[in-house]
Amino acid sequence: MRLGRTFSRAFFDRPCLAIAPELIGAYLVRRLADGTELVGRIVEVEAYLGDGSDPGSHSHRGLTARNRAMFGPSGRLYVYRSYGIHTCANIVCEPEGHGAAVLLRALEPTAGVERMRALRKLACDAGDREIASGPGKLARALDLHMGHCGAGLFRGAIQLRRAAVGDARPDVTCSRRIGLSPDPADRRLRC
Repeated sequence: MRLGRTFSRAFFDRPCLAIAPELIGAYLVRRLADGTELVGRIVEVEAYLGDGSDPGSHSHRGLTARNRAMFGPSGRLYVYRSYGIHTCANIVCEPEGHGAAVLLRALEPTAGVERMRALRKLACDAGDREIASGPGKLARALDLHMGHCGAGLFRGAIQLRRAAVGDARPDVTCSRRIGLSPDPADRRLRC
């Protein structure tokens, strides 16, 4: 499989609304301790604003111990537990101190598929689409956990890579987020 280079830190020091659609088609790479690489193409994300206007954002009420990573350097993971059950992974965006992030909602598995299936405890006949078709499933399939909160995405065990040069750019449409009250500004935060 051909992958492009990692993203630059400057890429993430921009508004999350600009970054979110540009993440569609990028690859999340997770190298496990045994050397296995789990790779998936990002197919769905949601932006969470850090300017105080987004009540759905964990940063809406300001800095806390739980959301500290959202206010840290961009290009890192903000990982949290949803309802005490599911682990969810976000990419911190905008300059340090802004509290903005993009939730990784779904990816298409492209390498290490059988290992992802095992991490999800899926039956052999379950379709590949079931592996990472939601934020909790995605984190479990890539073995992402709370210990990864604050981890950088530029080198090491977790990387965010561009599509290879020459790969077709996917068509991207954006809509309202799923499962949250309607945004009064009718912003299209889900891509």
